[in-house]
Amino acid sequence: MSEFSAASDANVRFATEADVPTILALVHELAAYEKASSSVLATEESLLKTLSFAGSSSTGYARTLLVFPPNSEECAGLALFFHNYSTWRAAPGIYLEDLFVRPAYRGRGYGKRLLGELARETKRVGGGRLEWSVLKWNEPSLKFYEGLGAQRMDEWVGMRIDDLGKEGVKNVGDGSEGEGALAGLGRWGKGVEWR
Repeated sequence: MSEFSAASDANVRFATEADVPTILALVHELAAYEKASSSVLATEESLLKTLSFAGSSSTGYARTLLVFPPNSEECAGLALFFHNYSTWRAAPGIYLEDLFVRPAYRGRGYGKRLLGELARETKRVGGGRLEWSVLKWNEPSLKFYEGLGAQRMDEWVGMRIDDLGKEGVKNVGDGSEGEGALAGLGRWGKGVEWR
């Protein structure tokens, strides 16, 4: 079977709450591949609280696409993503947090299929771009993405504050002088819903 037909016959769907154990297993497999197993803090409970699911009233921060081989109930991989926004384009977009295909299912076009589904979702929301980060040492993934037309963003440097406890935000303020400008607006602000 060719790569194209295997991927086109695959079942891709949004995750449901019942898929949380599978999502967590895939997160652990990805972390092992990236040599960062000890960094995973996610639990089934925390995923249930923070992800949005198909067929549910959950209002989490991110969504997950799962891919299954034809006639199989074993999940081959996932794409976990959330919406972002470009001020220069004045348009929403999608940030791909994690794309992972289990080693036994690589080379069948499942990663490309998941990216294709995300590209369609980006267009559906009127998005301007689909973006993600790749570890510098991950040459197989870099070659894969570049082969699809993705461009390295070498002029940008990723920045983050991992620990938002008292010490992590000591130089940017910790909100101790009141609730902050966003307090009272709810998670998305008045009248704002996440799709």
